[in-house]
Amino acid sequence: MEATDKKTIKGGEFLITETTYQEVFIPEEFDEEQKMIAQTCRDFLAAEVFPNLDRIDAQEEGLMPSLMDKAGELGILGVSIPEVYGGFGKDFNTSMLVADVVGAGHSFAVALSAHTGIGTLPILYYGTDEQKNKYIPKLATGEWKAAYCLTEPNSGSDANSGKTKAKLSADGKHYLINGQKMWITNGGFADIFIVFAKIDDDANLTAFIVEREFGGITMNPEEHKMGIKGSSTRQVFFNDCPVPVENMLSERQNGFKIAVNILNIGRIKLAAAAIGASKAVIDTAVNYSNERIQFDRQISKYGAIRYKLAEMATKVYAVESANYRAGQNIDDAYETLVAGGMDAGKAKLKSTEQFAVECAILKVWGSEVLDYVVDEGVQIYGGMGFSAEAPMDRAYRDARINRIFEGTNEINRLLTVDMMLKRAMKGELDLMTPATAVAAELMSIPDFGEEDDTLFAAEKKIIKNLKKATLMVAGAAVQKLMMSLSKEQEILMNIADMASYVYVAESAMLRTEKLVSLRGEAACEGQLNMMRIYFVEAVDAIQKAGKEALWAFAEGDEQRMMMVGLRRFTKMEAFNVKDARQKVAQQLIAANKYCY
Repeated sequence: MEATDKKTIKGGEFLITETTYQEVFIPEEFDEEQKMIAQTCRDFLAAEVFPNLDRIDAQEEGLMPSLMDKAGELGILGVSIPEVYGGFGKDFNTSMLVADVVGAGHSFAVALSAHTGIGTLPILYYGTDEQKNKYIPKLATGEWKAAYCLTEPNSGSDANSGKTKAKLSADGKHYLINGQKMWITNGGFADIFIVFAKIDDDANLTAFIVEREFGGITMNPEEHKMGIKGSSTRQVFFNDCPVPVENMLSERQNGFKIAVNILNIGRIKLAAAAIGASKAVIDTAVNYSNERIQFDRQISKYGAIRYKLAEMATKVYAVESANYRAGQNIDDAYETLVAGGMDAGKAKLKSTEQFAVECAILKVWGSEVLDYVVDEGVQIYGGMGFSAEAPMDRAYRDARINRIFEGTNEINRLLTVDMMLKRAMKGELDLMTPATAVAAELMSIPDFGEEDDTLFAAEKKIIKNLKKATLMVAGAAVQKLMMSLSKEQEILMNIADMASYVYVAESAMLRTEKLVSLRGEAACEGQLNMMRIYFVEAVDAIQKAGKEALWAFAEGDEQRMMMVGLRRFTKMEAFNVKDARQKVAQQLIAANKYCY
């Protein structure tokens, strides 16, 4: 199909529309060129990163910048940079694939992500032609390294409350920046800083491109961190740092918008990196379980270990399905906008902004899946898992930051619901019509319809009902709490979890359905089992979150009626999850790695 012929899908619309498997992209569809790019990244990690993890964590002088240089020489830093600036000009999902593969690279993955994402993209998407021509080619090759300076000691989640100031010099040629930034990734070796400051008494931040060579920049020593020890993390001080007026990025007071839009991209890329890191941990855990002998048997033969391996793989499979589905939605939206005459840079931002809900969901789910996987990885290793000499030590510590990076998971859960409700209020997303229909359905006799025993019929019915459960709870909460809902964070997080489980479970189903259409049912036994295992988790989790929310704001007959509705919408036929996990684990054990 041509880009202009593709069905237009809005961000957040998954909750109120049906999607067919033909409309989604799955990672099994990457072409040969994309697979070659992924292999280049794997080869780079194997040759340059994995043998040097201890040296990287020790922050050996010059090592991380040299690795960035080598990555730049291979084109890894310029995958998503337009060819006119020396990059490869690949689509969004290709850049997601790079983030996925490199995500296994521990601290190096963090350095690369900060450089190629939040360090480079503000200039690429918001810069003038002069700014892009000056900076992007050198950032694409790694000749210059980038950092992003937003967070301050008293300005974390509330980013727009930053105190760093910019004042125009007497001759009108420079802005003098004064302030303190903290937790600045790549701070120790960056040549270029994207700095956010308020000009005079402005209410909102303005962004600037600051070169280290401008002067007036000092730093504290490297931070000592729980994990990602090899990532350079500094406090950066600006003391009358003179920034040429032409280095203002975009318009005055547009900094907060830049920060929000770039973070949307950072969130979904973080999810991709978490997927790659999770797969690497599963590889290590499966390999160890096949080698470790207890009671005269490999521990991979025990049900308790197989349970862990299957659950790890299932969660990764599900969130990976959602990640590349959203990535393709962003690519499709971009193509449609460009075909309609929008500037390419603006279209990149607009397409990602359109799917900000999905980006927030994936950031949360990707980071929490990784946390689950590394925790179970330690457990599979047993006592050796707690040893600093074994590989799970670094994986466990490095994973923890991801629930804080790019906005905490709590903030992202709140944003998920907030963004959907705001779009509904603007008329961009019609949530109330289906929510009202669900409320009316509660008063009617259930229509059980004709029995459908075709493949995926049961799962499609479950997804349809889970959407109804989410709309019922969300609609009732809006109607009952009105303006005070924004203060009820626990209820908002319940609703966010319900919507997120719907999105991820549906994505796993659509991926599996597409795989079956391509390969046949017999070749997809593992994927079918993982999809169904995940459905059991999703149904249980949505029922629990819905119950907690209803018990918090509804009462009397209203509560009783909606609880009946919740039970109706979260029904599932009995399914032997134990047997399914056994089969998934057996495939992992036979392959001795993550094989899905």
